Amino acid sequence: MSLSLALSTAKSSLQANGVQTSVLARNVSNQGVASYSRKIANTVTIGGGGVRVATIERATDAALYKTLLKSTSATSAQHALLEGVTKLAETIGDPELEFSPSAKLGKLTNALQQYASAPDNSILAQAVLGAAHSLASSLNQATDTVQATRQRADADMAESVTRINGLLAQFETVNNAIVKGTVAGSDITDHLDTRDAIVSQLSEEIGVSVVLRENNDAVLYTDGGVTLFETRARDVSFQPTTVFGATTVGNAVYVDGVPVVGGNSTMPTTTGRLYGLANVRDEVSVTYQNQLDEIARGLIEVFSENDGVNDLPGMFTWPAGTVPPTATVVQGLAGLITVNSAIDPDQGGDLDLIRDGINVNYNIDGFAGFDQRLNGIVTELGEPRGFDPLSGADPTNTLRDYSTSSVSWLEFARKQVDDEATYQMTMYERTNESLMNSTGVNLDDQLSQMLDLERTYGATAKLIAAVDKMLQSLLDAV
Repeated sequence: MSLSLALSTAKSSLQANGVQTSVLARNVSNQGVASYSRKIANTVTIGGGGVRVATIERATDAALYKTLLKSTSATSAQHALLEGVTKLAETIGDPELEFSPSAKLGKLTNALQQYASAPDNSILAQAVLGAAHSLASSLNQATDTVQATRQRADADMAESVTRINGLLAQFETVNNAIVKGTVAGSDITDHLDTRDAIVSQLSEEIGVSVVLRENNDAVLYTDGGVTLFETRARDVSFQPTTVFGATTVGNAVYVDGVPVVGGNSTMPTTTGRLYGLANVRDEVSVTYQNQLDEIARGLIEVFSENDGVNDLPGMFTWPAGTVPPTATVVQGLAGLITVNSAIDPDQGGDLDLIRDGINVNYNIDGFAGFDQRLNGIVTELGEPRGFDPLSGADPTNTLRDYSTSSVSWLEFARKQVDDEATYQMTMYERTNESLMNSTGVNLDDQLSQMLDLERTYGATAKLIAAVDKMLQSLLDAV
C-alpha cells in the first residue's frame, strides 16, 4: 500500500468515525424521548480499502408500531367513554346518601304508607308532598345532567375534529419533506420520527392505519376504511350542537364528505376519542335518559285517576296534561314532570286531595280517616307493570324495581367501561414498553459503541502518525 493510499484510507476512516460519533451523540441526547427511534449509521467499503457512511437509518418495528396505534385508539375511546359514564353516575351519587331517583321513590313510598296509617294527619300529608317534590326534582336534575353530558361530549367532538385537521396539516408538511428527502438521498430519519409521532397523536382521536408507498410516501385511512390523507390532507368536518334536549340528535363527523362517527355512518370508525365521545352522546346517555323518562311515565301512570272515561294525571303531571301510553318512552318526560299544583298549598292547592283525589272524588263521604285511595296507590307501586323494552332496564317489574334496575344498569356499565379502560391502558403500556425496548436508545449499548469508535479513532491516528513519520523520513533522505 502506498503512503498516499494509506493516508486516504485513514482520512475516510476519520470522516466515517465523525459521522458515526455524531449519530451516537444524537441517540444519547434523545435517550428516553418517546417519539425518538434509535439511529444507525451504515458503513460500506470503498475503493482502496477506505470506508464511508452510506446511509443513516432508524430502528423500526412495524408490527409493534401498528399494535401501538390500535392500542392508543382503543385506550382513548375507553377513557372518553368512562369520563362520560362517570358524569352520568353523578345522578346516583353515593347510595348511602339516597340521592338517586330510585332512593327518592323509596322515600315517597314510605311517606305514603305512613300517611295511609293516619289519613287525617296533615303533617304526614306534608311529608308526602315534600317527598313528591324531591322525586320530581331529582328526575328534572338527572335530565339536566344527562343533557349537559351530551352537550359536553358534542363540544369535545368539535375540539377533537379541530385537532385532527391540525395534525393532518402537520402530517402533510412532514410527509412532503420525507418524499423529497428520500428522492434526494438525504437523512430523513428525524422527519420519520416526527411523522410517526403525528400519527400516534392522530390515533388518540380516531382509529387510523398507515400504508407506505414509493419514496416513503404515506397514506392514512380511518379504521373504517375512509381516506384521511393521500397526497393531501382530507377535510374532517363537524357541526357542533350548542343546546341539547332529550329529543336532540347530534350531528355526524365527516371525512371528505363521508360520515364516520355519529349519525348513520356508512363507514364508521370504532376506536379513538371521537368514537368514545359519540358513544356517550348518542348511546349511553340516550339509553339512560330513556330510563329516566320511563320512571317519570310510570309515576304519572301509578298516580293517575280515572273519571270513568279517561285516565287523568293525579299527583304527578306534565305540560301535556295526559297519561302517556304504557310501555312507551316519552322523550324528555323526566325533565318535564312536576307535582300537581292542586295538592300544593304554596300554589293554592289542598293537601287533602292527596288522600281524596284531584280529578275524581274518591272520598265521597268526606271521612278524615279515608285511606282507600292511599292504600290503592301503595298497592299500585308494588304491582308489576310494563316498561319500554328498548330502554335497557327490566321491562316487566314494579316501578320501584325498574328504577333500581336503572341504577344497576348504569353502575354495571360504568364498571364494564372502567375494567376495559384499565385493560386497554395495560395493553398500551406494555406495547409501548416493547416498542421502546426494540427501537429506543439503550444507553449501555451506545456507550459501548462509543468505546469502539474511540478505539477506531486511536488506530486511525496511529496510522496517520506512522505515515507522517515515513513521509518525514523520505523527505529527510531526499
